[in-house]
Amino acid sequence: MKATVVLPVKRFAEAKQRLTAGLDDERRVALAAAMMEDVLEAIGEARSVEQTIVVTGDPIAQEIAHSAGAKVVPDPADEGHVEATLGGIARAEADGATCVILLPGDCPLLDPRELDRLLTGIPKRYVAVVPDRHGTGTNALVLSPPSAIQPAFGEGSCDRHVAAARAAGIPFAVEEMASLALDLDTPADLVALTRELESRPGRGKRTAKTLGL
Repeated sequence: MKATVVLPVKRFAEAKQRLTAGLDDERRVALAAAMMEDVLEAIGEARSVEQTIVVTGDPIAQEIAHSAGAKVVPDPADEGHVEATLGGIARAEADGATCVILLPGDCPLLDPRELDRLLTGIPKRYVAVVPDRHGTGTNALVLSPPSAIQPAFGEGSCDRHVAAARAAGIPFAVEEMASLALDLDTPADLVALTRELESRPGRGKRTAKTLGL
């Protein structure tokens, strides 16, 4: 069983506001676009992915998605991460998807081989939660079927997703995934990402170039 990726992407001009102290607006927008491109490239190399759905109201992000062969669900109101995710899930279900994986657009270290390992042998009823590097947030969520539980991202979301799966009586697991552990929100994340990109030449090429590496 192959999965459908749902990738919500915030408008680039409004993304990564906590990085404004260290990055000017032009570079911050360029970084958001570069990370999205790197994520889509990694997804495209994964054999376990059937299709990718990008939910965004940003015209540039829509162009990037189309260029990568992804389907686009417009999000003109930019209502928020959860709402965009639900819109993507609804489109996936309408397309006949039986399994979705919700991925972020700001994890440019994503390794397609790790993604394949995560998605191999997914049962018909199953939830997999991939935590962030702090162990509290959720950087990926596998839902089989797509309506298995309601996504609830944000601080503490790892525990919320586990609790939701347990309450629904659906088998679940918390899956550590090194290439998805680091997302970019804070200046400390930017330092950590820079170090990882320097030590992993070849991954996140566009992001590395944007950061001057």
